[in-house]
Amino acid sequence: MCAAVVVANDVTLEGFKVNSEPVAFFITFTVYGSFLQGDRRWWRSRTEGAKSPQPRLEQWHRDRLKHDVLLLRPDQRDAIKEELTRLCDHCGWKLWRANPRSNHVHVVVTATGLAGRKVLNQIKANCTRVLRERWPVYIGRPVWTSGGDCEFIDQEDELERVVRYVDEAQDRVGRDG
Repeated sequence: MCAAVVVANDVTLEGFKVNSEPVAFFITFTVYGSFLQGDRRWWRSRTEGAKSPQPRLEQWHRDRLKHDVLLLRPDQRDAIKEELTRLCDHCGWKLWRANPRSNHVHVVVTATGLAGRKVLNQIKANCTRVLRERWPVYIGRPVWTSGGDCEFIDQEDELERVVRYVDEAQDRVGRDG
């Protein structure tokens, strides 16, 4: 079932009509335990934004993980990409790009009339379902870190930038496969 939370299409601000519908959402979510608070690659605080590495904080969180970290294998990443294509087709969303990595997933999608958080949550739920159906090791444990990032893309040139990043930048910086 596709999310049905509608966002306002237009907002009037001091006499100017402003389109509040984003061109797309740039969604990123991470594999459980792969990006912890204090991470050496920098990390995001929910309230304070980008934060510098704090190795002791990262280790404190790592020591408290309740499950092993299961990085996504190539066949699992392929299954996620297939599910993202299926979900977007089913819901009538425009999937600009999907790039599942071993420790995170990037999705650029237009879902007109929907709130970004609902789209993010629906994508994660469907990817979780597919992993649990095909690989029982994912049953009874978290697959993803809670939450995720949902950036509103408001302009065509910004859309081009994030699509290029999802396509190319991940490999250029030598991130895991």
